[in-house]
Amino acid sequence: MHRNDFVRQLSSPGGDRRPSRRMHIDIPLLVILLILCGIGLAVLYSASGENLFYVERQATFMVIGLISMIFMAQFPPRGWERYAMLIYFGGLLALIAVLFVGVGAKGAQRWLDLGVTRFQPSELMKIAVPMMLSAFLSKRYLPPSFKHVCFALVATAIPVFLIARQPDLGTSLIVFSSGFFALFLAGLGKRYLVTTALLAMAALPTLWFYVMRDYQKQRVLTLLSPEQDKLGAGWNIMQSTTAIGSGGWSGKGWTEGTQSQLNFLPESHTDFIIAVLAEEFGLVGVLTMLTLYLLLIGRCLVIALNAQSMFGRLMAGTMGLSFFVYIFVNMGMVSGILPVVGAPLPFISYGGTAIVTLFLGFGILMAISTEQKRI
Repeated sequence: MHRNDFVRQLSSPGGDRRPSRRMHIDIPLLVILLILCGIGLAVLYSASGENLFYVERQATFMVIGLISMIFMAQFPPRGWERYAMLIYFGGLLALIAVLFVGVGAKGAQRWLDLGVTRFQPSELMKIAVPMMLSAFLSKRYLPPSFKHVCFALVATAIPVFLIARQPDLGTSLIVFSSGFFALFLAGLGKRYLVTTALLAMAALPTLWFYVMRDYQKQRVLTLLSPEQDKLGAGWNIMQSTTAIGSGGWSGKGWTEGTQSQLNFLPESHTDFIIAVLAEEFGLVGVLTMLTLYLLLIGRCLVIALNAQSMFGRLMAGTMGLSFFVYIFVNMGMVSGILPVVGAPLPFISYGGTAIVTLFLGFGILMAISTEQKRI
């Protein structure tokens, strides 16, 4: 061996095992996300009444999200693990700020006005809570002890309560599920699972009488019998189920949906956008979208299985399972099996903060997926 080669290996620990300068991108994850974004823009164009303003704004947010995702993927997971607690407390402070200086719209106070744009801190907590809990639990002996379970439950309950006060039950449910999945994947014992379920059931009366507002209670009651108030509280569910049913097997065609184009369907470009997709592309379109979602969740779980650290396993697994809840809440709401709670459909519904934070979360998953390339 030449002397210079020997010196070069000594100066770099592990010989040739120097940090890779390649872009850290998970190609399967990126392809699925790009396809979903394309479908989302096409459906949004029709759902918004062929209004290019919404499409152009959504495309701008998607580009910002994609760039942010690739940027975040370049940082090693241990960096996100180190600053997870700081991000969590920053999100909590933002949620508290919403209560005092938040901007309201349609009866809800969920946003902070940053001048250039509005920011919804509750969306950030969909990432901050699983990240913080994954970092916390990965540094402890697993399965978690009683005091660690209590800490995790309290750390989850605080943002859930603050988000529910805005009010935003859909997001609070997703954040709660992310905390539960982090504990579940950490090996939470059966007795803790049963206790958590019992506590959640015991909290329902408190939620009903002291947290939920009158219109939210009405939504729950309407779920049981929407026909009793067809022109009032039951209007959303009646119109969305009509749109879904009228799509049939292959749909009426792009921009040809009557429920959305004639403005019968409320919030057709946001929470109820899947009803537009079902009406115009039918069962085939819905199954195609669900297949993409399942592939995305499956990719998250594969990343979790192959992760190089406990933090990576917990974070990727929690994100994948929480994403399932995200989809289930929206589709259950629109199809009439869950109350209307105001949850957008990921990558399809119109919304700036929601789509950017989703991309940020998947950027962390890309960092976890490509971690072995950094060695």
